[in-house]
Formats: sequence, C-alpha cells, structure tokens
Amino acid sequence: MDNQTILIAFLLTVFAGLSTGIGSLIAFMAKRTNTNFLSFALGLSAGVMIYVSFMEMLPQSLQYLTESFGDKTGMLYLILGFFGGIILIALIDFLIPESSNPHEMHGVEEMKKRNGLKQTGIITAITIAIHNFPEGIATFMSALTSLEIAIPITAAIAIHNIPEGIAVAVPIYHSTGSKKKAFWLSFASGLAEPLGAVIAFLFLIPFWSTTLNAFVLSAVSGIMVYISLDELLPSAEKYGKHHHSIIGLVIGMAAMAISLYLFI
Repeated sequence: MDNQTILIAFLLTVFAGLSTGIGSLIAFMAKRTNTNFLSFALGLSAGVMIYVSFMEMLPQSLQYLTESFGDKTGMLYLILGFFGGIILIALIDFLIPESSNPHEMHGVEEMKKRNGLKQTGIITAITIAIHNFPEGIATFMSALTSLEIAIPITAAIAIHNIPEGIAVAVPIYHSTGSKKKAFWLSFASGLAEPLGAVIAFLFLIPFWSTTLNAFVLSAVSGIMVYISLDELLPSAEKYGKHHHSIIGLVIGMAAMAISLYLFI
C-alpha cells in the first residue's frame, strides 16, 4: 500500500470529521433549522451508505473471503464481520444516554430552549468524540480499499455530521455569547474521526492483507447500515416531511449506482 493512498485516506477522514464545523456555522446564521433540507440530505446520506454496503462492499468482501476460506466458511466470516460492526456501533449507542447522544437530531430552536446550555454543549462534544470514533475507522479503511467507494461515503458521513455540529455549537454560543468558542469546540469535536483513522493506521496497517481487508469491509458495511437505519432515516422522518427523506434516499442510491457503473 503506497503512501499517497494512505495520505488521501487520512485527508478524506479529516474532511468528514471536521464537517461538524459546518453545522456550527449553520447554527450561527439560522434562526430556525431548515428541516426539509436536512431531511433530504440525511436521506441522501442513508441511500449512499445502504447502496454501497450491499451492492459493492459486501460482495467484494465475500469474494475475497470465499477465495481464501471456501464458500461456507467465507460466508460465515462475512456474517460475523457484518454483525460485528453493527454490535460495535450499537453498543456505543447503548452506553450514551439519549439526551446526550449527538445522533439524536436536534434543531437550532430546540437547542436554544434547553437548560444548562454550556454543560449540554460540552457533554455533547465529548459524546461525539466517543460515538464518531468507529466512523473514522470506517471512512479511513474504505478509502484504502477504493476511492470510488470512499468519496461518496465521506460525503455521506460529512452530511450526517452537520446536525452534530449544531448540537454542540448552539448551547455553547447561547451560554457564553462567544461564536468563536462555540465554533472551535464544535470543530474540534469532529477530531474523533481522524483519531479513529490514526488508530486504524497504527494497529491494522501493519497486518494488512486481503483477508483483513475483506473482514474490515464487512464490518464497515455493518456500521454504515446501522447508522442509516438507526440514526439517519429516523432523524429525517422526525424533522422533515416523509417524502423529502425518501426522495433523498432514492437519489442517494441512484447517484451511487451511476458512480459505480461508470467506474466498471
């Protein structure tokens, strides 16, 4: 694996993580959250993640695993990797209280009404660091596998990080009156994803092989499917119109399908 590929993987992960800063800018400029747009965008992200997981990453993982271990054992390892990824992200969700979970989407106007705003913002920033860590691993490892897969995944994760930036910036800003503090805390909370990439680089790259690559692909697929079904689509339904999220979902799938087709 060449250094340029690793560098690009790091840069994509940094971009995805630091997009929380975009959420903070929206929080400063908007009196109300544009829920219709966010509903569409979150649906779009879910469409990209679901399609690429089932149509590209899992089939690729299965191919590598069956070549190494045979059909039945290879399929077993695929299943273990996929549900292992789901269990990892679900366990993190379970350990974080719903009120502090940055993936429980909140609008600008809702966050302004909360009590203990400064404490809320700080706790949310910390929980983002915990929750987004596996997403950084997922983005980094997908970028090492294939750029045509990684770029849309990076964009999808960046979009879904925007509400997290709002959840951090609004309470900090309205408790301290400092846009600077709110922006930088929101921006810094996204560093959990590049940190995940660093950990993946240190502990996985030295042992990189086709088999490990296949297992990581299946686990990343599980993480992305869980994020889509547990976080993105429910948030899109809650804060926007039903058809906005479904249109976004279909367009996300179609865009991913066309992208993959063009790279055949």
